[in-house]
Amino acid sequence: MKFVVFTHVPHIKENNQYYAYAPYVKEMNIWGKNVNELIVVAPLFLGNKTLIESSYSHQNIQFISVPSFDVLSIKSILITLLKLPSLIRILFKAMKNADHIHLRCPGNIGLLACFIQMLFPFTPKSAKYAGNWDPKSKQPLTYKLQQWILKNTFLTRNIQVLVYGEWEGMTPNIKPFFTASYALNEIVPVVQKKLSEIVDFIFVGALVKGKHPLYAIQLVANLHLKGYSVRLRVYGEGVEREMLEDYIATHALENIVSLQGNQTQDVVKKAYQDSHFVVLPSDSEGWPKVIAEGMFWGCVPIATSVSCVPYMLDYGNRGILLQQDLEKDSAQIAVVLHDQTDYEAKRDKAAEWSRRFTLDVFEDAIQELIV
Repeated sequence: MKFVVFTHVPHIKENNQYYAYAPYVKEMNIWGKNVNELIVVAPLFLGNKTLIESSYSHQNIQFISVPSFDVLSIKSILITLLKLPSLIRILFKAMKNADHIHLRCPGNIGLLACFIQMLFPFTPKSAKYAGNWDPKSKQPLTYKLQQWILKNTFLTRNIQVLVYGEWEGMTPNIKPFFTASYALNEIVPVVQKKLSEIVDFIFVGALVKGKHPLYAIQLVANLHLKGYSVRLRVYGEGVEREMLEDYIATHALENIVSLQGNQTQDVVKKAYQDSHFVVLPSDSEGWPKVIAEGMFWGCVPIATSVSCVPYMLDYGNRGILLQQDLEKDSAQIAVVLHDQTDYEAKRDKAAEWSRRFTLDVFEDAIQELIV
């Protein structure tokens, strides 16, 4: 089977191997196990791989480079219009030769591919919508457009669209799905941690406005001011790093908050295992991988009520749902900090739930979609 992937994820080539964001590649390697030829249509950039990038494992992989583009300004729209004929030609040719078309959405390449796939109603297709599918959520127009095309059974045929959560108005081609990071054989007993010791919080993600790493810092700092023995480790890089460093220095939080930068998956895994709580005060998520990973290793999740997060946290029974109000959220966490029994109940429920979604289960589910 010739399996063709259309994605906006940036790639680099090093030593004749293609590298991209590790969680994405890890998933695509699972899809690739079920096909004999993997073709990736994506932007290719010059540069060196980083700690958060990994390579495809497929032995028969072909890469088709497309120029990156966006529609964020008048200038970029004009540039995109110039690139459009070439982009359409590349995507059309790749789809014409495909036995299975796989779209990664939302994204710019995914948006264009959504239109072109209409010309191939008989080719088997799948789409992974990795963003927030909630029809009531506030999202960019281009995201809403991709959702509309994907769920339209007249325009988009012979497809299974994988989304996070179950929502009103889902058409027959929409399938609630999940993602996974760890295998069944990695499961070990949850590390027992006492709240009478230093309580460790962990934030993992891009240091960008939408993820609100500053709010995570302010939350832990506020608990410290109230007399709790707490500590926060922040993993990730991004445009807000310098601002966060200044904030930490200005408020003398060096002994409370540490910025760890990008680290390998093994380092982050160990950090989850050593932490009491995982914090993600994000504006928008699809399936927040960080929350699911933290839960897997025994962290009580603290996250905003976006997308399927309330479902993941069982509406507060296996975690804490943030209100984005510093005092109210601090009070919520303080209640748990005072109750070891409640903490352990939330932790155990979180781990039990997350460990249902292993790579083994994920691999079986993917195989059913392709075969």
